[in-house]
Amino acid sequence: MYSLFKPIVFSLDPERAHDLTLANLGFISRQRFLASMLAQFYGNGVPELPVSCMGLNFNHPIGLAAGLDKEARAYAAFSALGFSGVEMGTVTPLPQLGNDKPRMFRLVEDQAIINRMGFNSGGVDQFLVNLKANIESSAVAGINIGKNAITPIEDAHFDYVSALQRVYSSADYVTVNISSPNTKSLRDLQNESVLDQLLLKIKIAHAKCAKVHKKHVPIALKVAPDLSSDEVEVISELLIAHQFDALIATNTTVSRPDSLQSEHAQEEGGLSGSPIKDLSTQCIKEFYRHLKGRIQIIGVGGIKDADDAWEKLLAGADYLQVYSLFIYQGPAMIKAIVTGLQDKVREHGFNDLSAALQALR
Repeated sequence: MYSLFKPIVFSLDPERAHDLTLANLGFISRQRFLASMLAQFYGNGVPELPVSCMGLNFNHPIGLAAGLDKEARAYAAFSALGFSGVEMGTVTPLPQLGNDKPRMFRLVEDQAIINRMGFNSGGVDQFLVNLKANIESSAVAGINIGKNAITPIEDAHFDYVSALQRVYSSADYVTVNISSPNTKSLRDLQNESVLDQLLLKIKIAHAKCAKVHKKHVPIALKVAPDLSSDEVEVISELLIAHQFDALIATNTTVSRPDSLQSEHAQEEGGLSGSPIKDLSTQCIKEFYRHLKGRIQIIGVGGIKDADDAWEKLLAGADYLQVYSLFIYQGPAMIKAIVTGLQDKVREHGFNDLSAALQALR
């Protein structure tokens, strides 16, 4: 089905195609009958391979990464397509336009995407209105939060705390995004002294939210793949010290592998898709070595099939997310990856994914 629409979608400007697709999926997300039909085509055929991460139970290890549904318009449709978790956002406290267009580029020859969106967002109030308009769905709902571009970096904590407080009651988990390369100075928040204070202030607000709402909503930190070994060690120590629930590794990269063939290869922005597979997997390995299971890891970056997914799980990831290669392959990839992972678990003599990973890592 996707193969019929893909040539039409790929004939359009990438951001225009994205907007039209999200508009259609958003319409489906408000119509129970249409969402049910979409599930019949895709989601109902995805097998179960249960996994626990951050204290949350997922039907299988494949979720949607943040960035595709920035405005929480299509949560129910992505759930119907078969994702076990849908991370929405990045959402900022106030509306903002993001960077100038064009700001999204397909690197078809490389099975990759470069974007410099810049946290374009309708703001947290509209985000929550959109989310509420979705029909009830089974996928775990993650909300990814960021700071507004006009907020000075030294005041970034005000934006993260504000966004956290607003989305807390609507989220199954919240992700703090400090690693997009498309907001000026945002990655400076990964520096030790700055990050220590940021995480402290976020966790104080997190504890207050848990008390007010009488529930613990897990919180994760999303980092870049372009970190040195020393930075990985420092961030690991801070995550443990501030008792975060998970690390998401990784966001897009500012590096440009020599292997890139597309004419858009040198566009500014974050590169995602196949070319960052090894970079993100190596980042997961390094974090796992320091975290030693005390903080769980969500692996993202360049996953196209069950072999890639298995590699990241063995490297230390407890759960996985996809985005760019989902654009190239379509929703059938979800079933293909989960089925392939089922086969790998059984090949090693296990019925349970977590037990297999514990034995094989």
